[in-house]
Amino acid sequence: MHLPIETEHLRVRPLRAEDAEVLYQIHLQPEVKQWFPNESYADLAETQGAIEFFSDCVTNGHLPYVLAIELKATGELLGDTGVSEVDGAPGELEIGYVITRAHAGKGYATEACRAIALFCAEAFKAKVLWGRVVKGNAASARV
Repeated sequence: MHLPIETEHLRVRPLRAEDAEVLYQIHLQPEVKQWFPNESYADLAETQGAIEFFSDCVTNGHLPYVLAIELKATGELLGDTGVSEVDGAPGELEIGYVITRAHAGKGYATEACRAIALFCAEAFKAKVLWGRVVKGNAASARV
């Protein structure tokens, strides 16, 4: 399996420099900050730095592996998804995602997570994939 990953509605692809402004705005949304207060970027420069870091990881095939989620029909950036190592547990990864509120509840998170889970199982030989849910986050529990 190669990048980009295409699903019925989505394209999961490497982050690009031009994604910075939209990604920054998505991570500022109260719905994102509520569940991931440490996942917001301080400013646009920090967002750009994160994109450079994640792009380097993807280019070199190492973790954390974070990709953009875009709507295939329009190219609109909906958020991001990725996996990271579970400390002290070789072969185990943790998956995460962020979807903009404008597209929440449409099944896109499930679609993106399924795609990246299959990709990472192959690419990183993952045997276990964890998904943590913050207590009270019913939407993520459904994903």
